[in-house]
Amino acid sequence: MLEKQFNPDLLYNRIVHYYMDKKGYSIDKANSIAQSVVKREAQRRICKNDKCKHFSHDHIRNSETCLVLDCDCGKFQTK
Repeated sequence: MLEKQFNPDLLYNRIVHYYMDKKGYSIDKANSIAQSVVKREAQRRICKNDKCKHFSHDHIRNSETCLVLDCDCGKFQTK
């Protein structure tokens, strides 16, 4: 099963609108929160293998094998 591709723009917009509309935050504060969340989520989805650095959606989840042809990554690493 392949993981759905990470869309930072969609996540960013949803977070900004949530904090502005529901929480009443200023646009600057909402943008700041959205930037930090998107950055954290992007880092969480990148393989920590120094040889790889591909996103998790470039790996087969069951065997955790990288789908990029010229990559030596044998397993998706989270740490």
